[in-house]
Amino acid sequence: MDRMQKFLQKNIVPLFILFFLILIVPISKLTLNYLLQEMILRLNRNLFLVLSLLIPIIAGMGLNFGIVLGAMAGQIALIFITEWRIVGYQGVFLAMILSAPIAMLLGYFSGNILNKAKGKEMITSMILALFMNGVYQLVVLYGMGSVIKISNPKLILSRGSGIRNAIDLQGVRRGLDALLEINIFGQKIPVSTFLLVILLCFFIVWFRKTKLGQDMRAVGQNIDIARAAGINVERTRVLAIVISTVLAGFGQIIYLQNIGTMNTYNSHEQIGMFSIAALLIGGASAVKASIPNAITGIVLFHLMFIISPVAGKELMGSAQIGEYFRVFISYGIIALVLVMHEWRRERERRGGRI
Repeated sequence: MDRMQKFLQKNIVPLFILFFLILIVPISKLTLNYLLQEMILRLNRNLFLVLSLLIPIIAGMGLNFGIVLGAMAGQIALIFITEWRIVGYQGVFLAMILSAPIAMLLGYFSGNILNKAKGKEMITSMILALFMNGVYQLVVLYGMGSVIKISNPKLILSRGSGIRNAIDLQGVRRGLDALLEINIFGQKIPVSTFLLVILLCFFIVWFRKTKLGQDMRAVGQNIDIARAAGINVERTRVLAIVISTVLAGFGQIIYLQNIGTMNTYNSHEQIGMFSIAALLIGGASAVKASIPNAITGIVLFHLMFIISPVAGKELMGSAQIGEYFRVFISYGIIALVLVMHEWRRERERRGGRI
């Protein structure tokens, strides 16, 4: 009985979403083939981004809303490769190379800020992402074309400075996906992109066993004990954020090359919120998350995204009902898990006092 109770407490969020999906799938009348193709597409687009959240959780820094900074770095890199007219998978990989130093710089800045807000990293990273969004828009809207030379008429606004709201990434559209793609029973599977995701999974598993990974785990468990053991706590935490930010930059490039267009000023804004929501729906928490949590979360979260508007239209005659519901669920799940996280921490503190 105790084991069942613990299982339900640990997996209440994914079980609730799964129960909800079982109820609405028949109402939506969507075919299994369509849902399977959509899941392959969503895993291809989003899994790298969601996995970029795992390293800071190991280091005890919670859910890194600051992956938005990595997404900004990826988008700046895509602007440059579009300006230089570099296409195909070469353009995608060059964008990743260009995004890395920008993401490292942003990650270093972010990590040092979060070191000054120990215990409040999640809300601090959220506010920091909003602040840096303003800096990003200043650079892209006023700096590019006037300070940073941009001459491609498809990028620059007619006034001679500032990047257009929407950028056609036709040159790199599916540049990575199409590099190696197979067709199984009518389902197109971008093997090349999934190979990168698998490499990232192996990297995370390997990284946890390294000296730095063990240091991060020690810091995540207890900062004071880790410092007493000779671990440079501040440096370790900064490195966790830097790695997460760089990976998020790669993930945003993978995401946008699959879509083929980029909303210059908005594409990055919801990346943190939706990636975190997917991870939490997969059964993760602010202190513990795994690769299976990321995969499960994306499947459940995006199934809800696909099915709920169609089910809302079939049931109520309005797809907007389903849209409101999935937005409510995505934000509500984050709020619920954060409240549960604080509740558990408070119980642990009281237990320690006893």
